[in-house]
Amino acid sequence: MFKNLVTDVFFDLDHTLWDFEKNSALTFKKIFEQNGVNVVLSDFLKVYIPINLQYWKLYREERVTKAELRYQRLKKAFDSLGVYLADDSINILSEDYIEHLSTFNHIFPGTIEILDYLKPNYRLHIITNGFEEIQEKKLRTSNIRDYFEVIVNSEMAGVKKPDPKIFQLALNRAQVEPESALMIGDSLEADIIGAKNLGIHVLHFNSHQEPRHEVSDIIHHLDEIKSFL
Repeated sequence: MFKNLVTDVFFDLDHTLWDFEKNSALTFKKIFEQNGVNVVLSDFLKVYIPINLQYWKLYREERVTKAELRYQRLKKAFDSLGVYLADDSINILSEDYIEHLSTFNHIFPGTIEILDYLKPNYRLHIITNGFEEIQEKKLRTSNIRDYFEVIVNSEMAGVKKPDPKIFQLALNRAQVEPESALMIGDSLEADIIGAKNLGIHVLHFNSHQEPRHEVSDIIHHLDEIKSFL
């Protein structure tokens, strides 16, 4: 579908190539053991995951700071479980989480295969709202850094997806026009609608099993990209 139109493919990183939920769960398992936090991991993750997504949305909308995001997502999760932790303990867990998260390297099934498939014919790039200090580590730890030419993050851009400025910065750095670019990501709001508003072709990798929509084509496995490119 995009085969004769696109020269450059932009990927989101977390929840699209890098398996955030799996790596996050392993990180929490490690830091809870290290810090003697006595909660059932599955119970914690059940409440934490939606809270984390909610706070990332607030962060994208400039309604909370990075520090508030990192603290409140943990505080709210423990409160939901009726577990009291002092602020100092929450802050230590927050720092440990950021320190260890990028040491895990699980990527979605088919990631290497689709990057190998695309690399000979397209220039590949990353646009991410993730924190600058760990996104590069994630790419290197999971052995996919060398596939990508331009990597733009929200701290570098000064704005977060879906703000058009971050997409425009990525296009400028890649020296490509919107009509020759394709954005692939998991967030309908941040990745798909954000890129589409700038005239970029879009493909929604629905890793959260969200309801069907008419905004763009939807895939559920990275291998399906081959049907479009």
